[in-house]
Amino acid sequence: MSEALSLLAPFDGIAMPLQAVADPVFAGLVLGDGLAIEPLSATLLAPCDGVLSHLARSAHALTLTAPNGAELLLHIGIDTVQLQGQGFNALVRQGDAVRRGQPLIVVDLDWVARRAPSLQTMLVLTGGGFEIAGRASGRLKAGRDQFLQLAPARPTASAAGVVSPAAAALRARAQVLHRNGLHARPSALVQAAARAFAAEVQLEFRGRAANARSMTALMGLAVGELDEVLVCARGADAEAALQAVVQALQSCSGAAPVSAPPASQPAPAAPDDGDGDGGQRLRGICAAPGLALGQVLRLDRQVAEVPQQGLGLETEFARLASALKQTREEIGAAMANAAERQANEERDIYGAHLALADDPELIAATEQAVLRGDSAGHAFRQAIGAQCELLGGLGNALLAERVNDLQDLERRLLAALGHRAAGQPSLGPASILVADDLAPSDLTGLPRAQLAGLATVHGGATSHVAILARAMGIPALVAMGPALLGLRNGQQVLLDADRGRLCAEPSAAQLSAAQAQLAAQAAQRAEMLRSADRPAQTLDGQHIEVAANIANEADAREALRCGADGVGLLRTEFLFIDRNEMPDSAEQASAYQAVIDALQGRPAIIRTMDVGGDKSLPYLSLPSEDNPALGLRGIRSGLAQPELLDAQLRGLLAVRPLASLRILIPMVAEVGEVLRVRERIEALAEEMGLAERPQLGVMIEVPSAALLADQLARHVDFFSIGTNDLSQYTLAMDRCHAGLAARLDPMHPALLRLIAMTVEGAAQHGKWVGLCGGMASDLEAVPLLLGLGVSELSVSPPLVPGVKARLRTLSRVQCRADVQALLRLESAEAVRATARARWPMEAQ
Repeated sequence: MSEALSLLAPFDGIAMPLQAVADPVFAGLVLGDGLAIEPLSATLLAPCDGVLSHLARSAHALTLTAPNGAELLLHIGIDTVQLQGQGFNALVRQGDAVRRGQPLIVVDLDWVARRAPSLQTMLVLTGGGFEIAGRASGRLKAGRDQFLQLAPARPTASAAGVVSPAAAALRARAQVLHRNGLHARPSALVQAAARAFAAEVQLEFRGRAANARSMTALMGLAVGELDEVLVCARGADAEAALQAVVQALQSCSGAAPVSAPPASQPAPAAPDDGDGDGGQRLRGICAAPGLALGQVLRLDRQVAEVPQQGLGLETEFARLASALKQTREEIGAAMANAAERQANEERDIYGAHLALADDPELIAATEQAVLRGDSAGHAFRQAIGAQCELLGGLGNALLAERVNDLQDLERRLLAALGHRAAGQPSLGPASILVADDLAPSDLTGLPRAQLAGLATVHGGATSHVAILARAMGIPALVAMGPALLGLRNGQQVLLDADRGRLCAEPSAAQLSAAQAQLAAQAAQRAEMLRSADRPAQTLDGQHIEVAANIANEADAREALRCGADGVGLLRTEFLFIDRNEMPDSAEQASAYQAVIDALQGRPAIIRTMDVGGDKSLPYLSLPSEDNPALGLRGIRSGLAQPELLDAQLRGLLAVRPLASLRILIPMVAEVGEVLRVRERIEALAEEMGLAERPQLGVMIEVPSAALLADQLARHVDFFSIGTNDLSQYTLAMDRCHAGLAARLDPMHPALLRLIAMTVEGAAQHGKWVGLCGGMASDLEAVPLLLGLGVSELSVSPPLVPGVKARLRTLSRVQCRADVQALLRLESAEAVRATARARWPMEAQ
């Protein structure tokens, strides 16, 4: 029998109910019940004896397991994980046994208070079979006054449908590395990993469990980024299933996210009457930046009428199966179309919707209702409604936004059953879509050329519609409040997303200014596009190649339209994703040849498959790794499975003319890797009877490659610098970590020095250096790259004209002279400030 436990106050301070803290997750008791304290002392003390079972890397939180099994979470402050450990000094380590009253963490209260929303500290009972029997109040003394009294909880029945962890089950702990935790898309990845095996797999977190095959159940656990979960698997292939699910949990998703703009303040309850210029203004949160002028198109959501009573079990089950099949096919087609267009955010969102359509718990709940006599449509609507209520009540804004995805799936399936809502009006030439809320299918199904902007009553900057709007370049405001629905169809409005407002009746002066601004932007884009075919020649006559980063033949055609001098990076992963088997050499050769043909004689740098890390493939048997970003990534995975690398090299060597092909090796760390690839190319070329060889290059994306550039240059024809990975490996900052995103700047002096070292090493052997990472499209960075000696920049096709225009305003000789001083600066901020002053953007 578990024993009662008395917990002492962890800080000097004033006790307060957990529901009163300034964080909805804790206040909503999502993590469990407990008590908070407003600290008045600087040292956190252990509330009881126990073992430190978890200590956050940022030292702002820890989990203590008491001798009787109670699990206690101590969390110092609100949003203090963003401080990355600054202001906290841990006196103990994970795994230490501690005594009641022992100092655990020293906090710089003044420093943290200036940088965090609150110092409120939460003690939460997260597991162990206990309940709270008593709470303190008022002012307390740390290590002396009682804080909480715990008593053994009465046993409860297990959740239905959850696998009981029998003695034969295999178990492993995994830390969730996905940005923002297990929301829709990461849950879909875990679901897909679990469904590939016959074994039953469940996740356990904070005393609750979920079927790993159910995306909705996984989201319902409310697992956050860096949270640790227990994975249990049982069955014939339990070991493989366990490894696959752990890897899916520990893979960092969102490697190159379309980041949300800084959110403006939430919309006021009442509309803003303006500042004397123009009419009524409505305020909201900027979901996608930009300015739009157009006519309101109301998208008033109509609810399809669905009969409750079914037509018999056989009929309704057949209708349900047919509708599910049609829905999956529609989503799969939309997903394939997005992948073909390299619309990765859209593709991933549809991938999550496809996982929802396969969710076993949703389908089981629907089938149970059909067995009770409900129609398929009514049963599915009720199952979706139950999941929406669950996610909406978790106190997690990101998960609440996934309710919209579930409702989108409901509308799709009901339409497949023949239950369609009334039609919507068609778009005009410049429509601003106004709705209570929008689903991804609402947005992707509309003609982009006619959509000027969008505004919604609800929603958030992290919703899937907001992500799509940013990716599509559509100005958008969300969370505008019910006053938005006072707008009428056809009414002219001015949407200024950057300033977080919509002017319902713009004045003549406002209209004139907006039209002038939009015209100037359009003229600038048109002029850059007209001159895009011209070479990017600097003021002192130096020609710099501006190429395009692409994924397929369609992108290659778009790159030519935008004036690209060739392809600086073809990511071959598009051939390998969203399928259950690897494409053979013939299929690969056909895809590569299509790109070469589309370029009409221009060169193409094609990178060999870069998988591993955050890019896993279901048919590629890579082991689960504690740190995938430092494991079998890039060429390492190819060398570990040479048959896969050989198949790709055969496909590449089959293209004609070989003179247009440049093969790029990713994630090279040492000369030996290059020599092994070179050896395979030679052997395969001889086997294929080829007299000609394509150029071979190395991607410089780990520091060792930059440091060994002079050695690598002896064995290759060119270098291409990938600043995205080079930044994270040089600065030891995970590029998927939301809290570090602002500090992961390629303008850091350390990165600039590595680029300079790479160029210098290449020059010793007469080799050229290109750059294909995100830094190439940063117009503030272009003068530095020019001065450092980079001779090719590769960017997304639409950005080619702007980069070329920027280069034409610069002198390479002058940039080379000026950049040396920037290498001696001490921070990325200092480099950017100096670059802005020396090469102002207005110079274009």
